[in-house]
Amino acid sequence: MFLPKIVLKDMDLSLIPPTCWIRSLGPNYFPEIIKDAQSESDIGNLYMRMFYIYGAYGQDSDALLMQSKALEFKRCFRIHAPTKPKLKLLSLVTAGDMTDNTPLDFIVDKTNIQLDLLYVDDLQTSLLEVPDHDIAFVGFGESTKNNPILEYFDLVLKNWPRPYINHPLNVKKCGRVELYKLLNKTEGIIVAKTQSLSRNNIYYEGEKFVIRPIGSHSGKGFELITSQLKLETYLKQYSNDENFYTSEYINYRSSDGYFRKYRIVLISGQPFICHLAISDDWIVHYIAAKMEMSESKRMEEKAEMLEFNQRFGLRHKKAFDHIYNSLGLDYVVLDCSETIDNQLIIFEADPGSWIHATDSAELFPYKAPVMQKAFDAFQNMLESKIEKFYQ
Repeated sequence: MFLPKIVLKDMDLSLIPPTCWIRSLGPNYFPEIIKDAQSESDIGNLYMRMFYIYGAYGQDSDALLMQSKALEFKRCFRIHAPTKPKLKLLSLVTAGDMTDNTPLDFIVDKTNIQLDLLYVDDLQTSLLEVPDHDIAFVGFGESTKNNPILEYFDLVLKNWPRPYINHPLNVKKCGRVELYKLLNKTEGIIVAKTQSLSRNNIYYEGEKFVIRPIGSHSGKGFELITSQLKLETYLKQYSNDENFYTSEYINYRSSDGYFRKYRIVLISGQPFICHLAISDDWIVHYIAAKMEMSESKRMEEKAEMLEFNQRFGLRHKKAFDHIYNSLGLDYVVLDCSETIDNQLIIFEADPGSWIHATDSAELFPYKAPVMQKAFDAFQNMLESKIEKFYQ
């Protein structure tokens, strides 16, 4: 296999306002943001700015069209540019939306870390011009689309001139089937048995199970199958999809009737809580849980976040250590819960999941200080990796 020659290059890149900045302004600023983007003289930057704008407002198809046009002109973009950067971080990303790549702009937003993006694929076999940087981050997550790129960059990174975060082949361990095989026999950890099946091999056999199309994210197409009729109805809705993930259903409802899902980030193996969502629906999404409308939910989340190291984090310390050692990832986000007898339920492991501190400070005053601990740990991880690389 021919591998590209990697050339570090000082690049004078102008700043592109990323998703975290656009979302912080809110929808009322949309006309002003569009007007400002139209003053962009660099055509590649203009299209990429439109990608972030459309993406921030949920116009995913328009966003991806803008991104594809941007990549016709250039592959390198700067999305965080402190005046005097303490270090330069390069994220290796691939064409796609927020579910395809780690949204690092939310993590470095208030830091002195410069963040550049380099869009790559598995077809670059000649010259690869790379913005000069102190450390790289493998920003593309596991997926059917991304796996060939992960495999290719396993080879490319062997000759990478700088340290990097997250080995590509270890990112592949986060696949739903792979994660089950990796962790299902671990004491104290429960992972739903997951299979990848073609539609012709999926049957309802009297036990409820969950299903989703392969390649889907954020709960899209994620449903509980409780009968043969529901299975048939579901498959008709996804007539263009031939392959699906099926998983056993784990009833993790608490004694008060609610379902609870924790988002935890492991940074150099150390767990940090990012949020706790409490919902009466078995599919728990933070936004759908309407935490902002329930003071009691927020008070519970506050207690869990402020006392994480004495409560949830302490109860599952052994499990988190095992997950870190098994995955071998410097940075990974876990969606999880727990059983009544304190076993850790792992729903998903994904370095690309979103962690942030953008919730209302008025409604969630406890969040920003807790999230800052994770952001500080992220920067410490980068600095430690750089130091070890040159020892």
